[in-house]
Amino acid sequence: MTADESLDRLDDDDYPAYTMGRAAELLGTTPGFLRAIGEARLITPLRSEGGHRRYSRYQLRIAARARELVDKGTPIEAACRIIILEDQLEEAQRINAEYRRAGASSGPSAAA
Repeated sequence: MTADESLDRLDDDDYPAYTMGRAAELLGTTPGFLRAIGEARLITPLRSEGGHRRYSRYQLRIAARARELVDKGTPIEAACRIIILEDQLEEAQRINAEYRRAGASSGPSAAA
């Protein structure tokens, strides 16, 4: 892989560019917190060839949301469940919006 190809991947939200230590540092938390949200199956970090956890920017945003809830006093398991439900709601709203657009583009029905 060339240096240019490596740099292009850093713009990818799903590219696992951050080690556990760096991710914890960026989030202002501990590696233990990242392990806990992994055990709760909120995020599943990819593993390097050496078995080390690697996190993407997308995963860091999810972890930051979990930390925000935990900092407000929500138990970690509940925070993870809240985030999963928020994600499911967002996806359902996106699908509903697509159905509405598809229905609007097909015009009014011919039923009388």
